[in-house]
Order: sequence, then C-alpha cells, then structure tokens
Amino acid sequence: MATLISCGPGFVAKTLGLLSSRSLARCTCVCAAVRGISFSTSSGGPPKRPLTGYLRYAVQQRPAVAKQYPDVRIVEITKKIAQEWRLLSPEQKKPYQEAALAAREVYKEEMTKFKEQLSPAQAAALKEEKRQKMARRRAIRKKRELTMLGKPKRPRSAFNIFMSEHFQEATGESMQSKMKNLFEDWSKLRISQKQVYMQLAEDDKIRYKNEMKSWEEHMVEMGREDLIRNRKKKTKPKKSVKAKGNKTKIKVVSESEGTEMPASSPGTGKSASRAKKAEE
Repeated sequence: MATLISCGPGFVAKTLGLLSSRSLARCTCVCAAVRGISFSTSSGGPPKRPLTGYLRYAVQQRPAVAKQYPDVRIVEITKKIAQEWRLLSPEQKKPYQEAALAAREVYKEEMTKFKEQLSPAQAAALKEEKRQKMARRRAIRKKRELTMLGKPKRPRSAFNIFMSEHFQEATGESMQSKMKNLFEDWSKLRISQKQVYMQLAEDDKIRYKNEMKSWEEHMVEMGREDLIRNRKKKTKPKKSVKAKGNKTKIKVVSESEGTEMPASSPGTGKSASRAKKAEE
C-alpha cells in the first residue's frame, strides 16, 4: 500500500508497459518456479522490507490529506504529501528516519535467520527472484532516462496504426477483446485496403530514422555515446598468419643438360638430388 502511495497508479502502469512479451514470459516462468518452492518457515515467507522515513510519513499523513481533499486523485494526494515532506525541517524528519533505521536493523536480523534455514533450491530461487527485480528496476530507470532525454518513439506497424484509428469503435467489453476483434478485422482486409496503413507505416519508419539521427547527434554532443545504437567498435588489426607451405623457388642445375629446374617447395630439393643420382 505504501509503495503504491509513493509511486502512484500511473507509475505502475508505465512499469507494466515496459515489459515486452518475451521478458514477461520469462518473468512469469521464474515467478511460477519461485511459487512452486514452499518456504517452510515460521513466518511463512521472507520478511518484508521496512518502510523508509518518507513512506512512514506518507502512510501517516494520507488519511488526513485524503479527507481534506476528497475529490482529488491519489496521484495528486501523493504529490501534496511529497511537497509537505520536502518542507519539513531535519528535526521534524528525524523521528521517521530513526524509526526506519531501527526497522532496517530488525529486518537484517530476520533476513539472516530466514536465509540460514533455506535449502539450496530455495536459496537459488530467491536469488533469481531478486535478480529479476533488479533487472526490472534498471529497465524502468533506463526508460525514464531516455524519456527525459527526448528519445523519439519507435515506428508503428501497419496494424498498430489501424488499431489506433478504430479502437474507439471496436466491439468488446475489455481491452483484450477489442484488440482480438480488431485483429480479426485486420485479417479480413484485402491487400489494397491494407496498403494505406502499410504506406503510413513506411512513412513512420522514415520519421523515426531522421529523428533518431538528430537525437543521436545531440547525444554525442552531450557526451552520451553510450546511448548510441550500433556503436562502431575499434577493430584490432588482424595478425598476418604465415602459411605453412610457403612456396620458394629453388634453382636446380642439371649436369647433363645444364638447365635450371624450378622447384615449388623445399622438399623438391630431395627429389632433385635423387634424379641427379639416377643420372649418374
């Protein structure tokens, strides 16, 4: 509850939107594996992470602020509480921060005891779950940073353009049912009818390409080459490998005819000496 208060529903929606179908499927598999392993502990699971000083203040102040502004959305209430927290003096913040530190120490002790009674499989599952949480947080921070830097939006496909134009008039109660019906309508269209949207998609690709070129040039000026796609890596010069059978020219003089016989390799010197003995 406190996490939702601090982040807001919009943040949660954006977070869910970051997950692609592949990463979502991978995350679902891992979560299912973690759920399949039972944690036989007295508390029934790992200890919950304690609230920070700000979250403690937000949980305490939220009912009063919500009562004072009954028609205001939860996002606006969160903003008001955050603004009040910033205006507090260090002395006023101290009780909440000290309580958070004390709870943090208790959490560390409980977490140590919890890990000691885990089996190797349970420890591995818990470690994998933590790794995926960190990966999701990094993805959120990365997307937020790119949005703040004004990275152009990716081009839309022909079906996406068709769906955005007809989504309001689509039949269906839920979003999933509307998208399903729209996909069926798209499949029934003739090639000539799809051509309009395919051309719009090609134009959007050109738009994206031009905007990305300008954006990447701006990122280079800012010193953010790490955000450039397909950065050219410095290729190391290839070491020249000498072939094993290098052909060398060897001149063999025949005593009988007095002519020079070229040999293709050092080994031909032996054959030449054999021929010389045979002539003798």
